[in-house]
Amino acid sequence: MTALICGSMAYDTVMVFEGRFREHILPERIHVLNVSFLAPSMRRNFGGCAGNIAYNLKLLGGAGLVMATVGHDFSPYASWLDAQGIVRAHLRVVPEEFTAQAFITTDLDDNQITAFHPGAMNHSHLNHISAAPGVRLGLVAPDGRQGMLEHAAQFAAAGIPYIFDPGQGLPMFNGEELRALVGTASWVAVNDYEGSMLAERTGWSLTEIAARVQALIVTRGGEGSWIFAGGQRHEIPAARAARLADPTGCGDAYRAGLLYGLQRELDWPTTGRVASLAGAIKMESHGTQQHRFDQVQFAARFRENFGAAL
Repeated sequence: MTALICGSMAYDTVMVFEGRFREHILPERIHVLNVSFLAPSMRRNFGGCAGNIAYNLKLLGGAGLVMATVGHDFSPYASWLDAQGIVRAHLRVVPEEFTAQAFITTDLDDNQITAFHPGAMNHSHLNHISAAPGVRLGLVAPDGRQGMLEHAAQFAAAGIPYIFDPGQGLPMFNGEELRALVGTASWVAVNDYEGSMLAERTGWSLTEIAARVQALIVTRGGEGSWIFAGGQRHEIPAARAARLADPTGCGDAYRAGLLYGLQRELDWPTTGRVASLAGAIKMESHGTQQHRFDQVQFAARFRENFGAAL
């Protein structure tokens, strides 16, 4: 069961300021803010929700295709995808745009200042899911607003069940639009903050949202996650990470675990635990696509964490 993952592809440029923002940003001068931070450490990571999800799904042994719009500067990322064996047949190059990119500066207190340039992502609506025949499962992740709306409608019209994963794109939609998106989705995945915002904007409680889909998944960081399905709330424990290096991208790894469970027709408690462990393993490495594991290693860690075979 191949999954079509619609979402962003992006470069993440992360710089480290070896000081503290609070020592340089003066509250009484915030109206005339003009500061510069020397950042001697910098790394550029391959990211974007769709790219991260596809990378983790590949590690898990699942089948996924990525659909996204990228810019004229995408060549290094394209080479990386080829090296990972990730098909890029449904990546559309928008020649006049840069690939979406985030510029992140972090201080010694782990505070962050981020600037995001959407670039080619704003053209995601140029892609149509009919260009990927044979897919039986979909995911709508953060992307250009119009692209998210159209891809959700296209999945629904084609009778392809899909996960609605609004993520940081959730504020782009009003209550009516979110109610319609929930109404056509088979599954909805959010973190606890996004879950509260989704409930507020739709006017529905989490229980009411769950009643409208096959499952509502709410991740809760170190407290694990909840999966509302079949009138039950499954309590999914957090898997143990060997070290806490970087939480960025853990949610995408979790969503890859959801796709894997759906493809394998696993029950929700097992699917949630697969997703939880995928997120924990990602936590152990900086960047969103720098971690590695094979299926034997994953199965061993699954048993270590949950006391059961996968």
